[in-house]
Amino acid sequence: MDLYSAASRLSRPFVITEDDRDPIRVARRLGIAARGIIGDGLTCALVRVDGVIDWCCMPRFDSPSCFGAVLDPERGGSTSIQPVRRPFESLQRYDPDTNVLETLFRVPGEGVVRITDYMPWTDDPRAAIHEIHRRVECVEGRVELEIVFDPRFDYGATETTLEHGERGVLARGASGDRMVAVVRDARWSARERGSGLATRVTLKKGERRWMVLSYAGRSPEPIEAYRPFDHLRATRRAWRQWTGHVTYDGPWRHHVVRSALLMKLLTYAPTGAIVAAPTTSLPEWIGNTRNWDYRYTWTRDAAMAVHALNLVGCQREAREFFYFVRDCMEREGGLQVMYAIDGLAVPDEKVLDHLRGFADSRPVRIGNGAKTQLQLDATGPLVDAASMFERMGGSLTLRTWRHLRDVVETVRCRWHEPDHGIWEPRSGEKHNVDSKAMCWVALDRGARIARLFGDLAQEHAWSDAAREVQADVLRSALDPTGKRLTAAYGVDVPDAALLRLPLHGFLEPRHPYVVETTEWVRKELSVGSFLYRYRLDTDDGVGGDEGAFLLCGFWLAENLALQGRLDEALEIFVAHAEASNHVGLLAEEIDPSNGMLLGNFPQAFSHLGLVNAALRIDLGMRLRDEGSHAAPHLMTF
Repeated sequence: MDLYSAASRLSRPFVITEDDRDPIRVARRLGIAARGIIGDGLTCALVRVDGVIDWCCMPRFDSPSCFGAVLDPERGGSTSIQPVRRPFESLQRYDPDTNVLETLFRVPGEGVVRITDYMPWTDDPRAAIHEIHRRVECVEGRVELEIVFDPRFDYGATETTLEHGERGVLARGASGDRMVAVVRDARWSARERGSGLATRVTLKKGERRWMVLSYAGRSPEPIEAYRPFDHLRATRRAWRQWTGHVTYDGPWRHHVVRSALLMKLLTYAPTGAIVAAPTTSLPEWIGNTRNWDYRYTWTRDAAMAVHALNLVGCQREAREFFYFVRDCMEREGGLQVMYAIDGLAVPDEKVLDHLRGFADSRPVRIGNGAKTQLQLDATGPLVDAASMFERMGGSLTLRTWRHLRDVVETVRCRWHEPDHGIWEPRSGEKHNVDSKAMCWVALDRGARIARLFGDLAQEHAWSDAAREVQADVLRSALDPTGKRLTAAYGVDVPDAALLRLPLHGFLEPRHPYVVETTEWVRKELSVGSFLYRYRLDTDDGVGGDEGAFLLCGFWLAENLALQGRLDEALEIFVAHAEASNHVGLLAEEIDPSNGMLLGNFPQAFSHLGLVNAALRIDLGMRLRDEGSHAAPHLMTF
């Protein structure tokens, strides 16, 4: 299947059988990626292909979950709309250019129903209403549906009580959480199997029914009071207006737009922070322990996302992120590895022993212990994103520049130190070559920005320091053959992060070191079209298996394009783009043996990689068609 047909298809169908009434079995069979995502600029919800919402934290990305069945089908809680009759076929897609999700059920012998899921969107956080709206309509025939409401607040650790009346159900948590579920003319009762309350409705062709879930609602109101039709129109309109600002119009626009929409969906509107992913503890290998909480904003990851969004015309998100970093630095007195989405400290890492984890992949963690690490590489993407913002027509404020100046000056003083680096190992610090190169990026881009602000002394000092960093790397990071760069000084192993060096201009794309290192990385770390971050036998202080890292594959595609090997680059890119799930979403990793997506989902890292690679390859192909021989130089951005 080529990329163009992949972009236009509605969905790959899923068949839901009688056996799938077992929530543990269906979770294992469908896998992590059998979900779409909706959101409102404050939080997100995952909607499984069988109509189950099994992950949502209210009212923020990093709040305790109210629906957490993705991490424990028995204790986590969920809500669902499903046909009573089995088997049925499910297809899922997004309303074009929006984050409004549609799920189509085809029930043999009965008919067809469509569920439209969304969270009311607004650019004004003060107007947020913390609701999920679900419209179900019968398209053909006559279909009986079961609607289930079974929230479990505080990650399912405390008791939730349900009170139902004439208008709907009120759920109360032990810590004061409340959620209202409203369905017109519903008669709620205890479920025959499982917990929570359920009601059944039968719809004929042309009939519709709404379900509204309202967090912090005091009591159920008539369905009209929630204005679902009005919010649906407004939400569609808002998303399409935003998508209209995406400037990329090349052959992979479908994938680029979906990636941009996802990164926007992962942005916390009140502050401009971008979470790495909306989930915690989805495993990087089924049954293993590499399970982390990604519901925070990593300075590096968010800056890389901002860089990608800038490339496709989304400057507002870049501006808001720089304001966020500025405010955090003023409060904290310096740049941190990661922040909570409100700019405060990330919680200490903690294990939730009462949850079994996705497909029994324990432990389930909240908080993140990597917050205390030294990651000097984070500075490069931040200053690079600021430089890109200026190049794309933005204008940094003097107040923001002063804080960036502090960041770059810190790099000048500390670049020679060992650090943990981009992969956050828990086995100690090294002189990571990628980190040194990202320090070079911070100094190089910082010098460019210093010139804009008339600070010639800093420009010269940082330019001199950048040359010193580059010389040190080329002196200390070569392997024993003297032909390629190693992961760290004195450590003769490959690292996929080395593929970043030519992407940022640290070395020319066709420099012998780059070509040799690229081939070494491919030989040692690739399985088919996919790449691991580093060797699986590496002692990183964590242990356990993991999947191939999708961002690394996109880096490889960019590298090959810069070297003029566009056909190879295109092959790698297509394999990674088509690794996306049925609605175009990517997780962090993939099992190369079967295409199963792994890790927290969906992942900003993977989607920013897709955007960068798509633009780089598209530009290279256009330059090749025009007969340009300077393509690698012109393609550096």
